[in-house]
Amino acid sequence: MDDQIEKMIQEQEPMAETMPNVITALSSLLQRVSETNDDLSRPLWEHQRISAFSALTKPSISIRSYMERIFKYANCSDSCYIVAYIYLDRFIQKQPFVPIDSFNVHRLIITSVLVSAKFMDDMCYNNAYYAKIGGITTEEMNLLELDFLFGIGFQLNVTLSTYNNYCSSLQREMVMRNMYSPLLEPSFLTLKSLQISLYDEDSLSIHQNKQLTTAV
Repeated sequence: MDDQIEKMIQEQEPMAETMPNVITALSSLLQRVSETNDDLSRPLWEHQRISAFSALTKPSISIRSYMERIFKYANCSDSCYIVAYIYLDRFIQKQPFVPIDSFNVHRLIITSVLVSAKFMDDMCYNNAYYAKIGGITTEEMNLLELDFLFGIGFQLNVTLSTYNNYCSSLQREMVMRNMYSPLLEPSFLTLKSLQISLYDEDSLSIHQNKQLTTAV
């Protein structure tokens, strides 16, 4: 099974040269948040037992590269990353003793995207495939998914206004990023398109019903 999954990953299309703006913005935001919390650092030994999401050492892969890897192989919709961002925010609000830092951010990212893809997309890969993408075992992926769902109280539904508010937050992140990196083009087409077109009344009701099914 592992060999089949590895072959599926290797056969995916090459990654586009330009990541969607939602990936760039979310990577930048999570990088800033994790570095800020690192500066408030707890002793290293505390990371060994603070949560299932905490690694013993900081992963060598950057947040940006990790999200690019997920984008390349998971094939989930751009809107999944917005919803994953919302789920992450819900998690840290409900679990204040597990702040996002460099020790847990990668596991939180892969788990939130997995949960979001299952809720948002009609088709998505299974946990074993996501575990391969994320560089963890299937057993760990299963455990993280369960911990994450309990961590957000199984609150999976996202309203249109909430979704648009988080799109606006990522737009502001792109503005800040472009201010400090003037060579970047300040393009917000992806985020604006998502903000306008994600939901209509029919699709919103479908996702509400899907939440009830998932919770059962």
